Amino acid sequence: MTATSHARSAAGSARSSPMLRGLARAGFVASGAIHLALGLLALRVAFHQSARSDQSGAIQQVGKLPGGPVLLWAMTIGLFGLALWLVLAAVLAVGGQDAKRWGRVLQNAGKAAAYAALGFTALAFARGSSSNSRTATERASSDLLRVPGGQVLLVLVGLIAVGVGGYMIVKGVRRGFRKDLAMPSGAAGTVVTVLAIAGYAAKGVAVVAVGVLFVVAAVTLDPDRASGLDGGLRALASIPFGRVLLVVIAFGLVAFGVYTFVRARYARL
Repeated sequence: MTATSHARSAAGSARSSPMLRGLARAGFVASGAIHLALGLLALRVAFHQSARSDQSGAIQQVGKLPGGPVLLWAMTIGLFGLALWLVLAAVLAVGGQDAKRWGRVLQNAGKAAAYAALGFTALAFARGSSSNSRTATERASSDLLRVPGGQVLLVLVGLIAVGVGGYMIVKGVRRGFRKDLAMPSGAAGTVVTVLAIAGYAAKGVAVVAVGVLFVVAAVTLDPDRASGLDGGLRALASIPFGRVLLVVIAFGLVAFGVYTFVRARYARL
């Protein structure tokens, strides 16, 4: 057996362990809580109330709940567990024989990175540190614009974000999420489908807005415009009928949060 085969065998064994599967499901619960908080924060932005409507702001709101520190530590463990499960899924996909295996590798690796980033943010708050993703995004954009070819790279980042957002919208509309979970039957399945379609569409629009801001920041050489999810939602609120759109997105993010709770129970792991 080759070293690659040994690695895939070890990854498969670890990925199928009941403990890691439990942690992965806990990660979905944590993600659901973050999206619920994001939806409520977006609703506050729509009504011109001061709120930081990004992942950091959402996690901070969870920390303010009764037992918040304990919840933050639980979220941290769950998010890192889900990230690890996805890393192992990427490792296993490498050994696939079909033409789409590299797509699965990149998809799982990207999701793992996203959940790990949320895990580090939750960890920062659990340890009593503040975390501001808007400031971090602006700083990273500013640094990127200073390097040779940075403007092109920032445009590329924005276009990737637009692509990811578009993929989410398509996944929701075409019900591509059905392959991710063992769909319940009857009325429960209908409710889950509605929640997923609304949630993926709303999240997709928000991510597209973020991508557009990155492109604008690159074109105008203004890193302040690349302000992440918070800036994207606030930008939507400033366009004609944007407030109505932001309210719809807010409810969609809440729907996505509820769907993610359901996914924690029915996900194919």
